Amino acid sequence: MSISCMKIALPTQYSPCVRPANRQRYRGVAVASLRGDFATLGVSVTEGEGNLPKVVLTSPSGSEADVYLYGGCITSWRLANGKDLLFVRPDAVFNKKKPISGGIPHCFPQFGPGPIQQHGFARNVDWSVFDSESVEGNPGVTLELKDDSYSRSMWDFSFHALYKIILSERSLSTELIIKNTDKKPFSFTTALHTYFHASISGVKVRGLKGCKTLNKDPDPTNPLEGVEESDVVSFPGFVDCVYLDAPGELNLDNGLGDNILISNTNWSDAVLWNPHLQMEACYKDFVCVENAKVPSHFGKKSSSYVT
Repeated sequence: MSISCMKIALPTQYSPCVRPANRQRYRGVAVASLRGDFATLGVSVTEGEGNLPKVVLTSPSGSEADVYLYGGCITSWRLANGKDLLFVRPDAVFNKKKPISGGIPHCFPQFGPGPIQQHGFARNVDWSVFDSESVEGNPGVTLELKDDSYSRSMWDFSFHALYKIILSERSLSTELIIKNTDKKPFSFTTALHTYFHASISGVKVRGLKGCKTLNKDPDPTNPLEGVEESDVVSFPGFVDCVYLDAPGELNLDNGLGDNILISNTNWSDAVLWNPHLQMEACYKDFVCVENAKVPSHFGKKSSSYVT
């Protein structure tokens, strides 16, 4: 079983944070908030875009988070003042014909291109509500995903995934657990493909200096190996880069006045992405800072962590 955790949080004065987790049982954790009415106070299920069901978490402070069951995708993390720290692209559709483009989509059991569909199937299937709870007064919900005929048609393994989301006043936490329920071992890669609202010309990411890099520009199938030499990573153009053995905390200045702390447990790697002119209509308004587990030979093979 593999477990990874992610937490995105704002400092007391105003700043967000994200965190991942570990192996053999894969678990990922992140903290956020939204509003609703469910078995647990502050948790509700309602109708979202395209009439798709979504879970709304609402913290006692008034912060909110929206989680669509389709893709198990967190699409919004709104502070009590109404400011949304996540970004959904203007070309996003809510019709189950493609994954939701924005928020925090899942990449599982494959990150990037490979033998099955891009980023795997977890982001374009329905998850279900497994449980809801109050954690120190903060609303939380756990979603689950199991293998079925669709998943086994491309990835022939039995598994059980649990995705816990907890929202507090100034943080959004997630925990992802992948359990092997098959009779044979399997390997996988995974990521939380987080889109943050941003002004890209002012975005700065700190904490990656010294990390080994796999730069997927210009050829994502044959990334260039290197080492990050800068204290601050900015986005002057197209960026698509994997950072191996990334630290447990990164700092994101989104260029909009928010200083976001992204902390993690058991997410071994990080990914920075902005498509620049490939998405001319919206690239200036977001940045992706992703927690990931990818193999060091990413782009040359497609196996990773065995559970």
